[in-house]
Amino acid sequence: MESQEYSVGLDIGTTKIVAIVGRRNQYGKIEVMGVGVAPSLGVHKGIVNNIAQTINSIKTAVSEAQKSAGVPITKVTVGIAGKHIRSLQHSDYIMRENPDQYITEEDIEELKNQVKKLVMLPGEEIIHVLPQEYKVDSEGEIQEPIGMHGKRLEANFHVVVGQMSSIKNISRCVKEAGLEMESLTLEPLASSEAVLTKEEKEAGVAIVDIGGGTTDIAIFKDNIIRHTCVIPYGGGIITEDIKDGCSIIEKHAEQLKVRFGSAVPELEKESTFVTIPGLHGRTEKEISLKTLAKIIHARVEEILEMVNTELKAYGAHEKKRKLIAGIVLTGGGSNLKHLRQLANYITGFDSRIGYANEYISNDKNQHLKSPEFATSIGLLMESLSIRDKKTNSLVQEEVSVSSQTVSDETNQEDKILDSDKPTHNETVVQQNASKKPTIGQNILEKIKKFFEESE
Repeated sequence: MESQEYSVGLDIGTTKIVAIVGRRNQYGKIEVMGVGVAPSLGVHKGIVNNIAQTINSIKTAVSEAQKSAGVPITKVTVGIAGKHIRSLQHSDYIMRENPDQYITEEDIEELKNQVKKLVMLPGEEIIHVLPQEYKVDSEGEIQEPIGMHGKRLEANFHVVVGQMSSIKNISRCVKEAGLEMESLTLEPLASSEAVLTKEEKEAGVAIVDIGGGTTDIAIFKDNIIRHTCVIPYGGGIITEDIKDGCSIIEKHAEQLKVRFGSAVPELEKESTFVTIPGLHGRTEKEISLKTLAKIIHARVEEILEMVNTELKAYGAHEKKRKLIAGIVLTGGGSNLKHLRQLANYITGFDSRIGYANEYISNDKNQHLKSPEFATSIGLLMESLSIRDKKTNSLVQEEVSVSSQTVSDETNQEDKILDSDKPTHNETVVQQNASKKPTIGQNILEKIKKFFEESE
């Protein structure tokens, strides 16, 4: 199988590292060929804090994915998150030299590259330059300027920025794991590709991805990315709260959260208890599910209040910016019981749980449709999009070269045909030659002349 047929997404998360291999089938859906999952031992709140452990975890996940897919993995699209991520709005423009020629992809790239020259704070680097809307000369609110004519090309951009050191640490881990980083993508943007519909992005929607170490937010309106941010709290800190509040080990705290956890204490009974085994022969411990829910509620409420602060900062309650499609909760933390009800109450928006149902084709990987794999699927989709763009670009180049070749051959044939045509002098000679009398005409002329003389 050729490497061009498939792509790979690599999700370097706080709790797990996922490598996922896939390709598009004939219907445009994603066919997952293989997946590898490894515990993430060197990442804290989305940031690499142990290079060696992260490299080993990446190698383990990639090796497992290669075995299950039966193909080699060399290039990956990697996700990035962490509290160091921030975003800003910026407007810029270029003056085109040939306004009579239509705007091309090259013009768009030139404008983006100009934005990438923005002076950031010390130690920061631009990760994404995302166009929101364009303006060509005096015409504004243009979504797609390619093919239009104009002198001044202007655009509003959503610029995503991160700490250079964090980006370099991720790059180093990927490289030392024997891989090439094809692209670096903000994780909430990847998740949004996997779980949001076009209709939701048009109507206005916020995706809230609750991972192990961070809660990532991306807001869309009119099919345009409007706001992104990363909150440095996720499911991991809820587990820590349970561990401390119930005086149990982390493994048992995680099991309690996943199996019995609830975000709304009022919906749990006082009389319901769960038993935790004692350590090394010590007595078992009984924990009330209502007490467990109170511990969880306190932290989840704090996270959702932070989410609501970001929604207000964007202006999600304003008439023109209102999020008609509400909130989509995804990530492993979204599996928490009664989370939707609490999110609805705190934010005032309707919410749903985001699954990647719409994009995964094969039934054998049903578990990948669950919210905890949303980012991984989104990174695979991003990797496939990059491959598709490269393929289309190569096809266009081949078509252009073929057209030029045909044009050159046609011109050469025309030259050959022109060389076969008689020159002006040859034509005159031929015309004069055609005017010369034939032998019969000469005889008739002589007879005519003889009779004229005899008369």
